[in-house]
Amino acid sequence: MSDRIVIRQLDILQEADIEQLADVLVDCVDGGASVSFMQPLSHLKAASFWRGLAADISAGRRLLMIARDAQGAIVGTVQVILASSENQPHRADIAKMLVHRRARQHGIGAALMRAAETAARSVGRTLLVLDTATGSEAERLYAKLGWIRVGVVPDYALWPTRGFCGTTFYYRRLA
Repeated sequence: MSDRIVIRQLDILQEADIEQLADVLVDCVDGGASVSFMQPLSHLKAASFWRGLAADISAGRRLLMIARDAQGAIVGTVQVILASSENQPHRADIAKMLVHRRARQHGIGAALMRAAETAARSVGRTLLVLDTATGSEAERLYAKLGWIRVGVVPDYALWPTRGFCGTTFYYRRLA
């Protein structure tokens, strides 16, 4: 895999993007990521998930960052979900930070997170929160990027192969 990765924000989901995002989601779930889906995750169900987000992305309620490799394939993604509560106009949630297994260890996750933070700042957000499976690779990434660990809720979710996993919550203030 080439190290040339391009990170950008998608404002509209095209069908080709949905298909590639579905590939990334299926790969991550197949690899054991606890990201709301159970194994086996069909490509059809994964594509349906992405199609269901299209309206929020187009309306700007959800910011979608993607990473493309040198061949133009989507190999990673992260979402910034803008808080809809009247008393939280400063906050956003980070969700579905996914990197295809073939593209890992190239700094893509860190680049996606930096892009998400920049995008959140650009729409006036000053506080970000996220959660991740306790003990996951993502925990090391978030700590390295300066996210503050709040704590762990045991048995919060299931691993995609069944069995409970804890969830660790983090926050980051944006300057």
